[in-house]
Amino acid sequence: MTNIERIDLLKKETQLPHEDWTALISTFTEDDRTYAADTARGIAENVFGRKIFFRGIIEFTSFCCRDCYYCGIRRSNKKVTRYRLTEEQILECCREGYDFGYRTFVLQGGEDACFTDERMVSIIGRIRAEYPDCAITLSLGERGRESFLNLRKAGADRYLLRHETADPAHFAKLKPADQTYEHRFGCLRDLKEAGFQTGCGMMVGAPYQTAETLAADMEFMRGFEPAMIGIGPFIPHKDTPFGSFKAGSTELTLFLLSLTRIMMPHVLLPATTALGTVRQDGRRMGVLAGCNVIMPNLSPLSVRKNYLLYDNKAGVDISAEQSVKILREQMEQIGYEVVSCRGDFRED
Repeated sequence: MTNIERIDLLKKETQLPHEDWTALISTFTEDDRTYAADTARGIAENVFGRKIFFRGIIEFTSFCCRDCYYCGIRRSNKKVTRYRLTEEQILECCREGYDFGYRTFVLQGGEDACFTDERMVSIIGRIRAEYPDCAITLSLGERGRESFLNLRKAGADRYLLRHETADPAHFAKLKPADQTYEHRFGCLRDLKEAGFQTGCGMMVGAPYQTAETLAADMEFMRGFEPAMIGIGPFIPHKDTPFGSFKAGSTELTLFLLSLTRIMMPHVLLPATTALGTVRQDGRRMGVLAGCNVIMPNLSPLSVRKNYLLYDNKAGVDISAEQSVKILREQMEQIGYEVVSCRGDFRED
């Protein structure tokens, strides 16, 4: 079977045998990638039209109790300037974003014990009261089941927790022993049960990743049926144990984004900041490969350089207003429209 035939089979069946996933990932050519992108783009346009949803990211804390080997804000990195935004600062970011047309706010941060359930419930409640027409997405890492229920009850709509890898042995190479594969995947199940539109995902080109582990990722995501999937290239951070590893392949990232869209036509699929970091036109290429979400930064300029999960992150030195303008123009150049709405996941 050729790779074009495998892509056509994926479109028809929305799943492949493991050996076909492995062959597709390990042997694809540029022609295969282009064919997958054209197919995925057609599917995305059929489901969403030529519309792109913007989500405003607010990186509200760079403190983290975790020590993931790839992350620039890991607790062992003593070179990070740590910060926490106040509740008022977070609300001011939302006000600015709302004026720019954002109808989803993404609260993202390290796993910071300072932001207890009580504190997060207060923040979520204020955003929900002031912006009842907006969606609230959280990306706060691993928490307990009761915590997820509390955050959902407070008014949060979505939660993004990348699964990182669906291979337990690979997971153990990315994180220290106090973080387990079983707990991570238990959190994903708990999030769904709490009623969140749940997102997962992985880095492409992460250290020790293989075609086999990526095949397992694709199989897991199809079975889990998330509302959102975050896929971006691995980019090293110089002050981490993985600082000497090379960045992930842009071409493989785009190919997997396309395969994801073909496999799951209705999923919310961001063209990530990491993709825009490794390639200047990365986010445009992501949209042309089947993505339908872009997440510009709403964090205050004064703290952006202190929230670097990887080196050379795009957008840390331009204002939220400039970022919106640039990204809108980039989307218009390829014939897409940025729409001002929540852009919720829908299955039909």
